Amino acid sequence: MRPILTPLAQSLPSTVPFTGPEALERRTGVPFRARVGANESGFGPSPKVIEAMAAAAGGVWMYGDPEVHELKAALAAHLDIPAANVAVGEGIDGLHGLIARLITEPGNVAVTSLGAYPTFNYHVTGFGGRIVAVPYAGHHEDLGALAKAARRERAKVIYLSNPDNPMGTWWSAAEIERFIAEVPEETLILLDEAYCETAPAGTLPALDIARPNLIRTRTFSKAYGLAGMRVGYAIGEASFIKAFDKVRNHFGVTRLSQVAAMAALADQAWLTSVVAKVASGRERIYGIAAENGLSAVPSATNFVAVDCGRDGDYAMRVLKALEARGVFVRKPMAPGLDRHIRISAGRPEELDVVAAELPNALGDTG
Repeated sequence: MRPILTPLAQSLPSTVPFTGPEALERRTGVPFRARVGANESGFGPSPKVIEAMAAAAGGVWMYGDPEVHELKAALAAHLDIPAANVAVGEGIDGLHGLIARLITEPGNVAVTSLGAYPTFNYHVTGFGGRIVAVPYAGHHEDLGALAKAARRERAKVIYLSNPDNPMGTWWSAAEIERFIAEVPEETLILLDEAYCETAPAGTLPALDIARPNLIRTRTFSKAYGLAGMRVGYAIGEASFIKAFDKVRNHFGVTRLSQVAAMAALADQAWLTSVVAKVASGRERIYGIAAENGLSAVPSATNFVAVDCGRDGDYAMRVLKALEARGVFVRKPMAPGLDRHIRISAGRPEELDVVAAELPNALGDTG
């Protein structure tokens, strides 16, 4: 006899939303010389993070603090808000799963953009929700169309990333504030700010911790260089933040993850240096694209979307040709966006490999 899955679980595909570079290396036997596809920080964490983790390593026999008290307090002080308005979880993806669990019942609608970061969709469908996707307007998520869809569908939640993944574009704080005002009060606004540290001034609205239908998620995975540690945090109205305690994995944020995030947050000088290196990396990618007759989308993130100039099939062939030459990149898959490949702003030596191999990949694809 086998355990019997629920009808919903039986209806879902068994899939990994992102194929990791490790899986690609196993599949092809070609090691990557440039790992510039997953929007990680190749510049790594602060050396002070490594020191703090080494000092704490002997204590891994203990569970991490289930209340994540010190990290929540440090984040609250950093953001100048009460700790009651901060929740910590296993990366943004983990927090999105908890949000979906808290608010999604079978048949509920979640509005998002067609081609936007897909993991929230994955969680929503896992709880029986229905996705309504709005096409991008050019390279940007369409704020007006998203708000209109939320009203039309009486959506339970609306997802927006700013700056955007996968295109790297951004809206100003004023435009985001207008969007928030247009969304019905009964619809939760999930504002994903994973790339907030690399965004230009004037991108992030002031924190509004009193608004009950707004929750913002941020991460240590990008500019802080802790993608492998899985630490993210949510900012919102206190009663909604408290609800995370109803469903979260109370030991999910490990002892070493908490130590690493505390040390990373304390070293803002390192963060500033990384943001500058990311900006230089973006400029380098713009230049590489231009040298090959391609156009790049201006970016506020740690990656750049490069238009391959034809259609999605052609862009996929370019991606595969780069993979064969030891360069790991990714690409959007939605119509209208899929003609691009996405290149992370990696270390100079990695971008040297991209510069050397992109002309060859384009030549391979004709």
